[in-house]
Amino acid sequence: MPQVSITPQWTISDVSGQHLPYRLLTLLGDVQQHGSLSGACKATGVSYRHAWSLIREGEAQLGQALLNMERGKGSSLTPLAQKLVWAGHRIHARLNPMLETLASELETELAKVMPSAQQALRVHASHGFAVEQLIEALLKQGASIERRYVGSQESVVALHEGTCDLAGTHIPRGEFEARALAHYAQWFDAQRTRVIHVATRRQGLMVARGNPLKIYEVQDLARAGVRFVNRQPSSGTRFLLECFLRKAGVDPTHISGYTHSEFTHAAVAAYVASDMADVGFGVETPSRRFQLDFVPLASERYFLLCDQDRLADPRLQQALAVLTSAEFRAAVDALAGYSAHQCGEVQTLQEAFTGYE
Repeated sequence: MPQVSITPQWTISDVSGQHLPYRLLTLLGDVQQHGSLSGACKATGVSYRHAWSLIREGEAQLGQALLNMERGKGSSLTPLAQKLVWAGHRIHARLNPMLETLASELETELAKVMPSAQQALRVHASHGFAVEQLIEALLKQGASIERRYVGSQESVVALHEGTCDLAGTHIPRGEFEARALAHYAQWFDAQRTRVIHVATRRQGLMVARGNPLKIYEVQDLARAGVRFVNRQPSSGTRFLLECFLRKAGVDPTHISGYTHSEFTHAAVAAYVASDMADVGFGVETPSRRFQLDFVPLASERYFLLCDQDRLADPRLQQALAVLTSAEFRAAVDALAGYSAHQCGEVQTLQEAFTGYE
């Protein structure tokens, strides 16, 4: 099957129409990641002279400094440079899942006119970190994957309608488990649906380092002056948040930013890290990657659902082999807030959820 790759690339033009070099924008991101210009050059193999030339060129175009230079302390990003870097993070976090979905759709269409192309394993799931690693591992093995990054509700609907082979969804543990199961049960088949365990993970509040606004529970989201960024309505994360708000008696209309939605956990974290919101709700991993603090509120299990007849399919067996491998489990355990306990275990709905009928 042909492999299509689409990546976002952005730049800024000045009043004369001259564009900032894209390499400058990536260089500023490298400086943020490695702590200094010299550290960025060492890590990326770019010459210090060439890097300085890019910096000076950008400063001339923008009319402002991009680096602060302090004797004995090296270099750091100015506020303008920080905004440019976080703009790049937000662009990639928001667009990458959509572009990967589009690339997969194009691959599928090209395969239709290439008789030698193998049939793809159709995976519909949210852009979660364990699922992302599963897909990457399968692609490295030469598997054909038709992936669509969608919300949990859209995933289980697709499985119900027979338009995907694996559907990703997550169910909270504890008091909200029954409510979540009741919500999704209309698209489950009690006899045929099989549950493949992937990970247990933590959901909670993403806040700025040091939690300056002292946001510790969902009631704090409705406080005056607190800016929130949400997930899209079809996501399991939005459903879980609504469970918390209903329990706490919080009216969502009192939360500033509640109607603003991002489609991935990473996009929510990037939005908060860019200081465009004070708090978001999501999993722990992107919170740590974007150097935010995290207030855990819930534990949930992430699953891939399939029809029992698909289990014998060689493509699905290949996915199960990856999930049960020691290498994959170690990679999942290394994700902040994730645990690979039971990873790759296959159960009926009744076995996975006590009291399910």
